[in-house]
Amino acid sequence: MSTAVRFHDQHVYAAGSSFRDDVIAGLGRSPKALSPKYFYDERGSRLFESICRQPEYYLTRTEEGILAGAAEEVASLAGPESLLVELGSGASRKVRLLLEAMRPSRYLGVDISRDFLLQSTRRLAADYPWLEVHAAWADFSERLRLPSGVDGRRVVAFFPGSSIGNFAPAQAEAFLARLRRALPPGSGVLIGVDLVKRHDLLEAAYNDAAGVTADFNLNLLERMRRELDAEVEVDAFRHRAFFNLPASRIEMHLVSRQRQAITLEGQRFTFEEGETLHTENSCKYSMAGFQALAARAGYRSRAVWCDDEALFSVHYLSSD
Repeated sequence: MSTAVRFHDQHVYAAGSSFRDDVIAGLGRSPKALSPKYFYDERGSRLFESICRQPEYYLTRTEEGILAGAAEEVASLAGPESLLVELGSGASRKVRLLLEAMRPSRYLGVDISRDFLLQSTRRLAADYPWLEVHAAWADFSERLRLPSGVDGRRVVAFFPGSSIGNFAPAQAEAFLARLRRALPPGSGVLIGVDLVKRHDLLEAAYNDAAGVTADFNLNLLERMRRELDAEVEVDAFRHRAFFNLPASRIEMHLVSRQRQAITLEGQRFTFEEGETLHTENSCKYSMAGFQALAARAGYRSRAVWCDDEALFSVHYLSSD
């Protein structure tokens, strides 16, 4: 088997134009907000990998522990020779816990960060020469189109990291419904979901002592400067993350330290002191609450796994 990566450019995400248009729209909104998908340029993707190694960030190590223990059961649910599609593949570390157990016929990594996607899938192809590896540069939150030749194959979509939490609950339900329609009948979805827990643990995970999450958040402004030639004083903003109890979510914001403006293509977007750019939500669920959401999107819960401290859960859903 060749170790070359088959690259499928789905033309769903046009980096420059989409980023520009959404930044202008987001800065012009009241309150100001921007999608967290724009965190993930190459530098942002590397910073996120560093976040995952911070001691306060329990999500990654807890999910990896769950997947290590559940891999054989996942393989049994998936069946032999399935196509494994990883949504938001990042460094593709967690999927390695599944590959040997599942032995899929193909792997497709889908990510919004093109260079990071190619690096990670090339490493997978080199490390698993028996595996047919594909990569698709795409914003799967908008649309997912599988490559040709998958008709009749059983597909398992792997969506780790509690990225589903970046959607508001109604958006998460709509996303899962779109994903169900995009997958062949009989497919499965393996999804990581962060759970409601002590607020101090939640807030610490997004305010690590090393300041990596702060750099990750502020990199969004650096990206505006690098890619869009925006005039922005990055040091005049600070990172803030907190748990919004009524909405059951962590919110991340960039807080203006002073009255100032971001200028982009001749347009000035004024910030008052203390005004924020809302950059991310990370919704937290109970296990029963997420299962009910998935049921509304047309799925049946086949299995759920949780760590001993009830910090995190992994769900296997099917549409049959």
